[in-house]
Amino acid sequence: MTDMLEMPRVHECTVTDCGYNHDGCHAFAITIGQQNASCATFIDTSAKGGLDRVIAQVGACKRSDCQHNAELECHAPSIRVGPGQDIADCQTYQPS
Repeated sequence: MTDMLEMPRVHECTVTDCGYNHDGCHAFAITIGQQNASCATFIDTSAKGGLDRVIAQVGACKRSDCQHNAELECHAPSIRVGPGQDIADCQTYQPS
């Protein structure tokens, strides 16, 4: 199991339509979904939310076929989120 202090950070998010993204992702933690490695935490809103002093981390990853995934936890040093097949996808996803 990954120690909370070792959870990968969201190094970059270029999805400007997400309510958590204002000068970086400010959700406490995000979930990467099964389809297209989408950011399941994405919320399409002009309202800005999250925690001002937080840089998001990866709380869960449902892509068990990713080379960075072990026991449904991300073990990449950090990840990038940006437009892909969906509005917000994990750009660090690599099929195993």
